[in-house]
Amino acid sequence: MKRYPEDPFTIEERKTYNSWRLRVLIFIIIGYGAYYLCRQNFAMIMPAFMAEFGYTKTQMGIVLSIASIVYGAGKFANGYFSDKSNARYFMPIGLFISSIITFVLGFSNGLYMLGALWILNNWFQSMGWPPAARILTHWFAPSELGTKWAMGAASHQVGGAITLILSGYLVANYGWRYAFFVPAIISSIIALILYNRLRESPKIIGLPPVELYKGDNIFHEEDKEDNMPTIEIFRKVFYNKNMWLICGANICVYIVRIGIIFWAPLFLNQFKGISIQHAGWQVASYEVVGVLGGISAGYISDRFFAGQRGIVGAIFMFMLTLVLIAFWYMPNGSNLVSAGILVLVGFFVYGPQVLIGVASADFTSKKTIGTANGLAGTMGYVGSAISGVGVGMLVDQYGWASAFMFFIFSALLGSIFFLMTYKVK
Repeated sequence: MKRYPEDPFTIEERKTYNSWRLRVLIFIIIGYGAYYLCRQNFAMIMPAFMAEFGYTKTQMGIVLSIASIVYGAGKFANGYFSDKSNARYFMPIGLFISSIITFVLGFSNGLYMLGALWILNNWFQSMGWPPAARILTHWFAPSELGTKWAMGAASHQVGGAITLILSGYLVANYGWRYAFFVPAIISSIIALILYNRLRESPKIIGLPPVELYKGDNIFHEEDKEDNMPTIEIFRKVFYNKNMWLICGANICVYIVRIGIIFWAPLFLNQFKGISIQHAGWQVASYEVVGVLGGISAGYISDRFFAGQRGIVGAIFMFMLTLVLIAFWYMPNGSNLVSAGILVLVGFFVYGPQVLIGVASADFTSKKTIGTANGLAGTMGYVGSAISGVGVGMLVDQYGWASAFMFFIFSALLGSIFFLMTYKVK
């Protein structure tokens, strides 16, 4: 068999490796995007659900906050379990159970049933990204991880955008219940496909570690045992100052990111005079352009800053503050202006989100990535919980201006947290 000059791999072996890497990346995007079908539909049903049953923003915010806390706790717990499990099984099981709960949500007849099921759904939703992160760090080497992680994380925006458009259409034409029924059926089918297409690591199919394949031997970890002892996992994650700094940054990122997802449809509809269907398209544009923001941030940190995620994150978060001010003061009733500003918000908020995920791998180990990413995710959903009931209460008591002041302060604080890790590669 032919080999490249000074290359331990044959051309056929490289083709096999490349084929698997592409396959894994594509189905992580599809699989985690399907998780969003059963998560982001809630924001789109809120206006119709509130109109039908007469609930307040604060009441809906309480449900959002409790669900966020459960999701965050689940991200840490399921991150640890995913480090001890086979990601090929772990990821589709969570999606399948979530799809069943989502289908039942369509039969809700009040806030108690809706809230209880939504909170339960968020636990199984938290089973999605930790195994995806584990798979990414096994199939892609550190020197390329920023860019490839961003591509995998594009599933957030792809899934979110599709969900917003689909749910907006279903709510407008068939009622809010169908925004649960239809996504549930689609995601259950994707869960079965996911099980068939994913593999946790190259080792599973008899291929060598990706560091050897990419010539990144300086980063290579001993692979005698896939699972690291629990005490060693916790030591690498919890006794790590930089991990806690990016956890602080993630709280701030999620206050803005999830706050926009939770409240932008309602804000645009009630405060800026834009229809709910147009609001769905606009928030979808926020998600779609977020793909470019994530890939740009990952590529810039890989290519121009030698893996220094902190300084790139700080720049993005500072730019986010400026765009949030523009979003606050934009004119009423202008679909074009609001869509354009939301595009920029998405670009600058999703870049830091990607960098936090990559940094959790940079600062720890690929054998602890589920736990590390789970901890960062848990802290993120502390921010998400705050943006649920906190923003709901602020708007009810003081109006939308108070919510935007809160978002702007959070973005500035996040920039500072990122900046404190700027020396770390």
